[in-house]
Amino acid sequence: MDKEALLKLAVSGDINAFHTLFAEFQNQLKSYLYRLITDRDDLDDLTHDTFIKAFNKISTFTQDASLKTWVFKIATNLAYDHLRKKKRWLPDAQDRAADLAIGSEEIRQVFWMVHDTSPAGAYEMKEHIDYCFTCISKTLPIENQIALILKNMYDFQVKEIGHILEKTEGVIKHLLNDARNTMTDIFEHRCALINQEGVCHQCSHINEIFNPKQNQQEELMKLELVKASKKYNREQLFELREFLVKSIDPLNASGTDFHEEIMRCLRTAIGEVDDFFDRDRNKFKSDS
Repeated sequence: MDKEALLKLAVSGDINAFHTLFAEFQNQLKSYLYRLITDRDDLDDLTHDTFIKAFNKISTFTQDASLKTWVFKIATNLAYDHLRKKKRWLPDAQDRAADLAIGSEEIRQVFWMVHDTSPAGAYEMKEHIDYCFTCISKTLPIENQIALILKNMYDFQVKEIGHILEKTEGVIKHLLNDARNTMTDIFEHRCALINQEGVCHQCSHINEIFNPKQNQQEELMKLELVKASKKYNREQLFELREFLVKSIDPLNASGTDFHEEIMRCLRTAIGEVDDFFDRDRNKFKSDS
């Protein structure tokens, strides 16, 4: 059955037809939502709520945008409600996470356990750059963050982002420009990977801990970002970061589980999580 016929059935209330259409972009939707909320514990619920709300409202779908854009709008509104209850992250959030991990033997043991036992517990520097990009994006106002991620990670057009955020194309372009400028400035002053004057070299430091036999310089030189750092300006380096991040699925990468624990450590350090060992992580505490 073609998409047009499926869409007609879905709009008439056929949940199987709607599910078939939803499944075509579900993985991308989950990846997008994770980049916004950075919490796998809430991700499935938010994705499920998006599906239910979209299906319940499907009769109002006027097709002035694609079904995907319309569903992403619903998901974005749900994520917005989730995020506006929380404080915006500061650029030093990763530093605070590092301090917490250094001061907690139990947390470090969780990192080692996940790294050693999980099939998605590897550490790769390029994936940590993706993690870093997500963290820095969360220093932006929510609408700037959403616009940047939709445009540069998931190839939504400015008009589609305007539909999702209910803003004019001119406003969306302004949000994107501000987001790029802010993140470029933060990276320039923080990232020591490509700037010797930066204050953060976390990706390389963790690589030395978890990949001690791996040649550090060889790993660095694998990254086009590092190769280009001597000849490109800061805007071009930001574009290279985006290109690298766009190629990584934060939910299905080789180090997904490892970075989830680092992210949880970060959210604990800044007060979004009361206790690193909440919920199922109690088993890590008891096993340590």
